[in-house]
Amino acid sequence: MHKFLRDHLQHFYLRQIGGALLYGIVLSVAMNYFWLPGHVYSSGFTGFSQLLSVLTGGHISIAWALALTNLPLLILAWLQLSRRFAIFTSFAVLLSAVFMPVFATKTVLTPDPLINAIFGGALNGMAVGTALRCGVGTGGLDIIGMVLKRHLGFKVGSVNLAFNTVIMLGAGFTYGWKYALYSIIGVFVSSHMIDFFYTPQQQIQEMIVTTEPQRMVDAIQCKMRRGVTVIDSARGGYTGKDRSVLLTVVTQYELPELREAIKEADPKAFYSAWKVEHTGGRFYEPDL
Repeated sequence: MHKFLRDHLQHFYLRQIGGALLYGIVLSVAMNYFWLPGHVYSSGFTGFSQLLSVLTGGHISIAWALALTNLPLLILAWLQLSRRFAIFTSFAVLLSAVFMPVFATKTVLTPDPLINAIFGGALNGMAVGTALRCGVGTGGLDIIGMVLKRHLGFKVGSVNLAFNTVIMLGAGFTYGWKYALYSIIGVFVSSHMIDFFYTPQQQIQEMIVTTEPQRMVDAIQCKMRRGVTVIDSARGGYTGKDRSVLLTVVTQYELPELREAIKEADPKAFYSAWKVEHTGGRFYEPDL
Protein backbone atom coordinates (compact mmCIF):
# COMPACT_ATOMS: atom_id res chain seq x y z
CA MET A 1 0.00 0.00 0.00
CA HIS A 2 2.82 2.42 0.92
CA LYS A 3 4.60 1.76 -2.37
CA PHE A 4 1.36 2.26 -4.29
CA LEU A 5 0.71 5.62 -2.61
CA ARG A 6 4.30 6.76 -3.15
CA ASP A 7 4.23 5.88 -6.83
CA HIS A 8 0.79 7.44 -7.18
CA LEU A 9 1.93 10.72 -5.64
CA GLN A 10 5.07 10.79 -7.73
CA HIS A 11 2.95 10.27 -10.83
CA PHE A 12 1.12 13.50 -10.16
CA TYR A 13 4.32 15.44 -9.57
CA LEU A 14 3.18 16.84 -6.22
CA ARG A 15 6.69 18.04 -5.45
CA GLN A 16 6.82 20.23 -8.55
CA ILE A 17 3.26 21.47 -8.07
CA GLY A 18 4.03 22.35 -4.45
CA GLY A 19 7.18 24.22 -5.48
CA ALA A 20 5.27 26.22 -8.09
CA LEU A 21 2.49 27.02 -5.62
CA LEU A 22 4.94 28.11 -2.93
CA TYR A 23 6.77 30.34 -5.38
CA GLY A 24 3.60 32.03 -6.59
CA ILE A 25 2.37 32.79 -3.07
CA VAL A 26 5.69 33.93 -1.60
CA LEU A 27 6.54 36.13 -4.60
CA SER A 28 3.12 37.79 -4.41
CA VAL A 29 3.57 38.46 -0.68
CA ALA A 30 7.03 39.94 -1.28
CA MET A 31 5.70 42.16 -4.06
CA ASN A 32 2.62 43.49 -2.27
CA TYR A 33 3.91 43.75 1.29
CA PHE A 34 7.54 44.78 0.76
CA TRP A 35 8.63 45.87 -2.72
CA LEU A 36 5.71 48.06 -3.74
CA PRO A 37 5.30 49.84 -0.35
CA GLY A 38 9.06 50.39 -0.13
CA HIS A 39 9.46 51.58 -3.75
CA VAL A 40 11.99 48.79 -4.16
CA TYR A 41 12.61 46.83 -7.35
CA SER A 42 12.93 43.08 -7.43
CA SER A 43 15.59 41.22 -9.37
CA GLY A 44 15.30 39.59 -12.77
CA PHE A 45 12.19 39.65 -14.91
CA THR A 46 10.03 40.41 -11.88
CA GLY A 47 11.90 43.69 -11.48
CA PHE A 48 11.70 44.25 -15.23
CA SER A 49 7.92 43.77 -15.00
CA GLN A 50 7.78 46.40 -12.24
CA LEU A 51 9.77 48.79 -14.41
CA LEU A 52 7.57 48.12 -17.44
CA SER A 53 4.43 48.77 -15.39
CA VAL A 54 5.83 52.10 -14.14
CA LEU A 55 6.99 53.22 -17.61
CA THR A 56 3.52 52.52 -19.07
CA GLY A 57 1.83 54.46 -16.29
CA GLY A 58 0.22 51.32 -14.91
CA HIS A 59 -1.59 50.50 -18.16
CA ILE A 60 0.26 47.19 -18.14
CA SER A 61 0.01 45.58 -14.71
CA ILE A 62 2.98 43.86 -13.11
CA ALA A 63 1.16 40.51 -13.37
CA TRP A 64 0.54 40.89 -17.12
CA ALA A 65 4.06 42.16 -17.73
CA LEU A 66 5.48 39.17 -15.84
CA ALA A 67 3.48 36.71 -17.93
CA LEU A 68 4.20 38.34 -21.30
CA THR A 69 7.93 38.92 -20.84
CA ASN A 70 8.45 35.32 -19.79
CA LEU A 71 7.04 33.82 -22.98
CA PRO A 72 10.38 33.80 -24.92
CA LEU A 73 12.20 32.31 -21.94
CA LEU A 74 9.62 29.55 -21.57
CA ILE A 75 10.25 28.64 -25.20
CA LEU A 76 14.00 28.59 -24.43
CA ALA A 77 13.35 26.26 -21.47
CA TRP A 78 11.29 23.97 -23.73
CA LEU A 79 14.11 23.78 -26.30
CA GLN A 80 17.25 23.79 -24.10
CA LEU A 81 16.24 22.26 -20.76
CA SER A 82 13.24 19.91 -20.82
CA ARG A 83 9.58 19.94 -21.67
CA ARG A 84 8.55 18.89 -18.19
CA PHE A 85 10.63 21.70 -16.68
CA ALA A 86 9.11 24.19 -19.15
CA ILE A 87 5.58 23.07 -18.28
CA PHE A 88 6.06 23.46 -14.52
CA THR A 89 7.89 26.76 -15.03
CA SER A 90 4.93 28.03 -17.04
CA PHE A 91 2.69 26.89 -14.19
CA ALA A 92 4.81 28.81 -11.65
CA VAL A 93 4.76 31.99 -13.76
CA LEU A 94 1.00 31.68 -14.25
CA LEU A 95 0.42 31.24 -10.52
CA SER A 96 2.56 34.30 -9.81
CA ALA A 97 0.55 36.40 -12.24
CA VAL A 98 -2.72 35.14 -10.71
CA PHE A 99 -1.72 35.59 -7.06
CA MET A 100 -0.32 39.13 -7.40
CA PRO A 101 -3.73 40.83 -7.66
CA VAL A 102 -5.16 38.36 -5.12
CA PHE A 103 -2.62 39.43 -2.46
CA ALA A 104 -2.86 43.14 -3.35
CA THR A 105 -3.20 45.21 -0.19
CA LYS A 106 -3.11 48.77 1.09
CA THR A 107 -1.49 47.60 4.31
CA VAL A 108 2.01 48.99 4.84
CA LEU A 109 4.00 46.89 7.30
CA THR A 110 6.81 49.44 7.36
CA PRO A 111 7.72 52.46 5.24
CA ASP A 112 11.44 51.78 5.71
CA PRO A 113 12.83 50.92 2.24
CA LEU A 114 15.86 49.13 3.71
CA ILE A 115 13.72 46.69 5.68
CA ASN A 116 11.47 46.18 2.67
CA ALA A 117 14.48 45.51 0.43
CA ILE A 118 16.01 42.98 2.84
CA PHE A 119 12.85 41.03 3.62
CA GLY A 120 11.52 41.21 0.08
CA GLY A 121 14.83 39.96 -1.27
CA ALA A 122 15.02 37.20 1.33
CA LEU A 123 11.52 35.96 0.53
CA ASN A 124 12.21 36.08 -3.20
CA GLY A 125 15.49 34.17 -2.86
CA MET A 126 13.87 31.55 -0.64
CA ALA A 127 10.99 31.12 -3.09
CA VAL A 128 13.23 30.88 -6.17
CA GLY A 129 15.77 28.55 -4.53
CA THR A 130 13.08 26.25 -3.14
CA ALA A 131 11.25 26.12 -6.48
CA LEU A 132 14.46 25.23 -8.32
CA ARG A 133 15.19 22.56 -5.76
CA CYS A 134 11.74 21.08 -6.45
CA GLY A 135 12.53 20.98 -10.16
CA VAL A 136 10.48 24.06 -11.01
CA GLY A 137 11.86 27.11 -12.79
CA THR A 138 10.55 30.59 -12.07
CA GLY A 139 11.02 32.03 -15.52
CA GLY A 140 13.16 34.92 -16.64
CA LEU A 141 16.78 34.98 -15.59
CA ASP A 142 16.50 31.66 -13.78
CA ILE A 143 16.08 29.93 -17.13
CA ILE A 144 19.01 31.89 -18.61
CA GLY A 145 21.06 31.07 -15.52
CA MET A 146 20.35 27.35 -15.76
CA VAL A 147 21.19 27.26 -19.47
CA LEU A 148 24.49 29.09 -18.84
CA LYS A 149 25.26 26.87 -15.85
CA ARG A 150 24.70 23.76 -17.96
CA HIS A 151 27.08 24.99 -20.68
CA LEU A 152 29.56 27.21 -18.78
CA GLY A 153 29.22 26.22 -15.09
CA PHE A 154 28.02 29.60 -13.78
CA LYS A 155 25.99 29.76 -10.57
CA VAL A 156 22.34 30.78 -10.89
CA GLY A 157 22.56 33.53 -8.25
CA SER A 158 25.67 35.03 -9.86
CA VAL A 159 24.01 35.14 -13.28
CA ASN A 160 20.99 36.89 -11.77
CA LEU A 161 23.22 39.47 -10.15
CA ALA A 162 25.04 40.23 -13.40
CA PHE A 163 21.82 40.82 -15.36
CA ASN A 164 20.16 43.07 -12.80
CA THR A 165 22.22 46.20 -13.47
CA VAL A 166 19.66 47.53 -15.96
CA ILE A 167 16.83 47.04 -13.47
CA MET A 168 18.70 48.99 -10.82
CA LEU A 169 19.30 51.84 -13.28
CA GLY A 170 15.57 51.85 -13.94
CA ALA A 171 14.91 52.06 -10.20
CA GLY A 172 17.22 55.05 -10.00
CA PHE A 173 15.52 56.91 -12.83
CA THR A 174 11.94 56.20 -11.66
CA TYR A 175 12.07 56.29 -7.84
CA GLY A 176 15.39 58.05 -7.21
CA TRP A 177 18.93 56.81 -6.75
CA LYS A 178 18.43 56.25 -3.04
CA TYR A 179 15.86 53.57 -3.84
CA ALA A 180 18.12 52.11 -6.51
CA LEU A 181 20.73 51.51 -3.82
CA TYR A 182 18.13 49.90 -1.57
CA SER A 183 17.08 47.69 -4.49
CA ILE A 184 20.70 46.61 -5.00
CA ILE A 185 20.79 45.48 -1.36
CA GLY A 186 17.66 43.45 -1.99
CA VAL A 187 19.22 41.83 -5.07
CA PHE A 188 22.33 40.84 -3.08
CA VAL A 189 20.16 39.28 -0.37
CA SER A 190 18.06 37.47 -2.97
CA SER A 191 21.05 36.05 -4.88
CA HIS A 192 22.66 34.70 -1.69
CA MET A 193 19.37 33.16 -0.57
CA ILE A 194 19.02 31.43 -3.94
CA ASP A 195 22.47 29.87 -3.60
CA PHE A 196 21.66 28.91 0.00
CA PHE A 197 18.39 27.13 -0.82
CA TYR A 198 19.31 25.74 -4.23
CA THR A 199 22.08 23.44 -3.01
CA PRO A 200 22.19 21.05 -6.02
CA GLN A 201 24.17 23.65 -7.96
CA GLN A 202 26.87 23.86 -5.25
CA GLN A 203 29.64 21.33 -5.80
CA ILE A 204 31.86 19.90 -3.07
CA GLN A 205 35.07 17.91 -3.52
CA GLU A 206 35.61 15.28 -0.84
CA MET A 207 38.97 13.72 -0.02
CA ILE A 208 38.77 10.44 1.87
CA VAL A 209 41.72 8.60 3.45
CA THR A 210 40.87 4.98 4.17
CA THR A 211 42.21 1.44 4.51
CA GLU A 212 39.10 0.07 2.76
CA PRO A 213 39.17 1.67 -0.71
CA GLN A 214 37.01 -0.87 -2.56
CA ARG A 215 34.37 -0.99 0.15
CA MET A 216 34.34 2.80 0.14
CA VAL A 217 33.90 3.00 -3.64
CA ASP A 218 31.11 0.43 -3.55
CA ALA A 219 29.31 2.24 -0.72
CA ILE A 220 29.49 5.61 -2.48
CA GLN A 221 28.35 4.33 -5.85
CA CYS A 222 25.56 2.34 -4.23
CA LYS A 223 24.06 5.55 -2.84
CA MET A 224 24.71 8.02 -5.66
CA ARG A 225 25.72 8.29 -9.29
CA ARG A 226 29.21 9.72 -8.78
CA GLY A 227 32.66 8.70 -9.96
CA VAL A 228 35.53 8.12 -7.54
CA THR A 229 39.26 8.42 -8.17
CA VAL A 230 41.43 6.09 -6.07
CA ILE A 231 45.06 6.98 -5.30
CA ASP A 232 46.91 4.00 -3.84
CA SER A 233 50.29 3.78 -2.07
CA ALA A 234 49.65 6.65 0.34
CA ARG A 235 51.19 6.33 3.79
CA GLY A 236 50.17 7.68 7.17
CA GLY A 237 52.77 10.15 8.44
CA TYR A 238 52.27 9.18 12.08
CA THR A 239 51.40 5.48 11.88
CA GLY A 240 53.49 4.64 8.80
CA LYS A 241 50.69 2.36 7.59
CA ASP A 242 49.50 2.12 4.01
CA ARG A 243 46.42 4.10 3.09
CA SER A 244 44.40 4.90 -0.04
CA VAL A 245 43.17 8.38 -0.93
CA LEU A 246 39.81 8.73 -2.67
CA LEU A 247 38.60 11.86 -4.46
CA THR A 248 35.02 12.53 -5.52
CA VAL A 249 32.87 15.54 -6.34
CA VAL A 250 29.24 15.71 -5.21
CA THR A 251 26.64 18.42 -4.82
CA GLN A 252 25.88 20.05 -1.47
CA TYR A 253 22.50 18.32 -1.62
CA GLU A 254 24.20 14.89 -1.82
CA LEU A 255 26.70 15.53 0.96
CA PRO A 256 24.69 13.85 3.77
CA GLU A 257 24.40 10.68 1.66
CA LEU A 258 28.14 10.72 1.00
CA ARG A 259 28.96 11.07 4.70
CA GLU A 260 26.60 8.19 5.47
CA ALA A 261 28.37 6.02 2.89
CA ILE A 262 31.76 6.88 4.39
CA LYS A 263 30.69 5.86 7.88
CA GLU A 264 29.19 2.61 6.62
CA ALA A 265 32.31 1.59 4.69
CA ASP A 266 34.99 2.71 7.15
CA PRO A 267 34.03 4.48 10.41
CA LYS A 268 37.70 5.34 11.02
CA ALA A 269 38.24 7.00 7.63
CA PHE A 270 39.51 10.57 7.57
CA TYR A 271 37.78 12.96 5.19
CA SER A 272 37.78 16.65 4.34
CA ALA A 273 35.78 18.79 1.93
CA TRP A 274 36.10 22.04 0.03
CA LYS A 275 33.94 23.96 -2.42
CA VAL A 276 34.48 23.59 -6.15
CA GLU A 277 33.98 26.59 -8.44
CA HIS A 278 33.79 24.65 -11.69
CA THR A 279 33.97 21.10 -13.01
CA GLY A 280 34.68 19.84 -16.52
CA GLY A 281 34.38 16.46 -18.13
CA ARG A 282 31.46 14.17 -17.40
CA PHE A 283 30.08 15.45 -14.11
CA TYR A 284 26.59 13.96 -13.94
CA GLU A 285 23.70 16.43 -13.95
CA PRO A 286 20.27 14.87 -13.34
CA ASP A 287 17.54 15.60 -15.87
CA LEU A 288 15.14 18.40 -14.99
